[in-house]
Amino acid sequence: MARPEKLKLPEVLAEIKMSRAAFYRMRARGQAPRIHKLPNGQLRVNRADLDAWWESCGQRAA
Repeated sequence: MARPEKLKLPEVLAEIKMSRAAFYRMRARGQAPRIHKLPNGQLRVNRADLDAWWESCGQRAA
């Protein structure tokens, strides 16, 4: 079984075309995709979590 893809925060920001500041504001409001913090302090987002979050954004706008 393949391990789920983990994206670095800069990769996520580039894909969703959002600034780091805007992303952290959304995260503070609980509106960002689920984030995993590694022991070294770096952040990762599962590809499946990002895709599900992106899909939910489209449903809210409709």
